[in-house]
Amino acid sequence: MNVPFFDLKKQYQRLEAEISPALEKFLPQQAFILGPTVESFEKGMATYCHSPFSLGVSSGTDALLMALEALEIGPGDEVIVPAFTFYCTASVVVRRGATPVFVDVDLNDYNILPAAIEAAITSRTKAIIPVHLFGQIVQIDAIQKIAIKHSLPIIEDCAQGIGAEYKGKRAGSFGRFGAFSFFPTKNLGAFGDGGALTFSATADYDHCKILRMHGSRIRYQHEEIGGCFRLDALQALILEVKLRHLETWQEERRSNAAFYNRALQGIGDLILPVENPNCRHVYHQYVLRTARREGLKSHLTALGIGSEVYYPIPVPHQKSMDYLGHRPGDFPNSEQLSQEVLALPIFPELDRSQLEETVKGIRSFFAA
Repeated sequence: MNVPFFDLKKQYQRLEAEISPALEKFLPQQAFILGPTVESFEKGMATYCHSPFSLGVSSGTDALLMALEALEIGPGDEVIVPAFTFYCTASVVVRRGATPVFVDVDLNDYNILPAAIEAAITSRTKAIIPVHLFGQIVQIDAIQKIAIKHSLPIIEDCAQGIGAEYKGKRAGSFGRFGAFSFFPTKNLGAFGDGGALTFSATADYDHCKILRMHGSRIRYQHEEIGGCFRLDALQALILEVKLRHLETWQEERRSNAAFYNRALQGIGDLILPVENPNCRHVYHQYVLRTARREGLKSHLTALGIGSEVYYPIPVPHQKSMDYLGHRPGDFPNSEQLSQEVLALPIFPELDRSQLEETVKGIRSFFAA
């Protein structure tokens, strides 16, 4: 039995009866840039994220970039980021001319270590970017205390965390900014690139609306250097339809994760993902660990079962970050994770037989 790592076609089949008539009504209008379609989605997004404001933007990467630009972070400044995350969390800092200061992550939940954040703060530190990696909120209480103590803004990287909760509050409602990605395979995915920012302050929301339109609030009058960071109205239409189903999909992901947790317990040297107290993990990825990662991945591939490695190289050890001078051993937890993590299929449309086939494949590897 083939078990794909992800199958967008199955999701579309569930939604076609809603998406097709919505497109038929939308397309004759030929209104593709901003407008009421985007505004309607933004309101729904803000409500879902428990945030006062939301702004649709061109991608999750651009959402982070806009937050840094709004804070006027640039050359000579430092921004603290986790060593184990997707590349763009750090690359946007470099694009602003600032320096990413990498800190290690927790082997338990793969998220940034608060104690390492505090140890890395200098007089040049201007922001902290914690990442809700794989769908679980960081240790936000401790990070907020550090941020308040040092008067630093928090930019939440929520690219993988939409709908994740801590004590009933959702990702994107803890920091000054929350940056979201709608890459097609995310828990809430567009039909292409897209992203959003959430805000705790009206002033930041108003500022980023200007930055989104080339630094302009009045046509052809540019107050500052911004960019073309708009979310297409077509993508907003798709996202608004999908947003109505997101909670159902979150619970289906959680159900799939619960199945894996029961079925994979005690097999070989597997370390299964944890759900921290007071958290709702939304399992953008179901990531386990094993010292035999490469062998297990090859075995599953041979059986037609998809799996992926997130991430094989810690960001500070990427070639583009060589100028920072980091060496092996600087981030031991991140380096260990990069050798051990393996993500299994977790998307909502998996059926029980596919889940069972995946577990069977893992069991057969360790039995051999």
